[in-house]
Amino acid sequence: MFQATKRFWVPFLISLILAVGIVSCLPASQTTGDGDIILASKDFTEQDILGELLAQQIEAKTSLRVDRRPRLGGSFVCHQAITSGKIDAYVEYTGTAFTGILKQPPIADAREVHQRLKQLYGKQFNLEVMPSLGFENTFAMIIRGEDAQRYNLETLSQAAQYTPQWRGGFGYEFLEREDGFPGLARTYNLKFSRPPQIMDLGLIYRALIQKQVDLIAGNSTDGQIARLGLVVLKDDKHYFPPYEAAPIVRQGTLNRYPQLRDAINSLAGKISADEMQRMNYLVEGELRDVKEVARQFLLTEGL
Repeated sequence: MFQATKRFWVPFLISLILAVGIVSCLPASQTTGDGDIILASKDFTEQDILGELLAQQIEAKTSLRVDRRPRLGGSFVCHQAITSGKIDAYVEYTGTAFTGILKQPPIADAREVHQRLKQLYGKQFNLEVMPSLGFENTFAMIIRGEDAQRYNLETLSQAAQYTPQWRGGFGYEFLEREDGFPGLARTYNLKFSRPPQIMDLGLIYRALIQKQVDLIAGNSTDGQIARLGLVVLKDDKHYFPPYEAAPIVRQGTLNRYPQLRDAINSLAGKISADEMQRMNYLVEGELRDVKEVARQFLLTEGL
């Protein structure tokens, strides 16, 4: 229905070319000579914040200097960069790494995913999967608050009976990846009045509010959810795998600088989903500076 084969391979090849180009342009890690840690982040607001939180914490807890590389790219770009030694660390989401990088079938148990990811990343890539920062950023199926009240909806199972009259609006990646729309539609028997629209992720919330679509796939920690009075439908059949935010670090870097492990682990379990959503809103909704938002969180938490 979505010409999936053609639309998958063309963007994939483009992404591959761009990833190789970006990674090849990065300088080699400088950690051997002057003690700098090169810490990257992916290309969206939450990653800006997480990268800055880790950087500030490392600099506060050790004598190491951190070279920040924000907005490096998506998961594939960051993975290529860290495995080739161009960067030392970045924050990944466990479900993305497990299903996207390792091509493993989705598993619902968060602890098992983390354990298997830690084992496979260490064996295949010499990378350390650190403990979770404390929250998940999973796919969130979102509707307007007024619709949730009108139909008394809390779960995806409840919403499935209304989707034949609804219009869906999703990003390209969500429509194509197996742990996205295809499997979700089968699990909940989701059917829409017309094929879901492919939408730019920057426009999906506006489209929902303006009633151009009725159901969107966002991220559970998006700041717009609370600000716009939207409702996340509960994944009551536990379809989505866990997407815990966890730092990925080169084992060689941890061996070279043992103090780095304690500095990063001091953030383990410290960030809740609500706190992450609030920080995302401060940056996106109130246009606060990322460095200041990160600094204030660390001060508030006594870190």
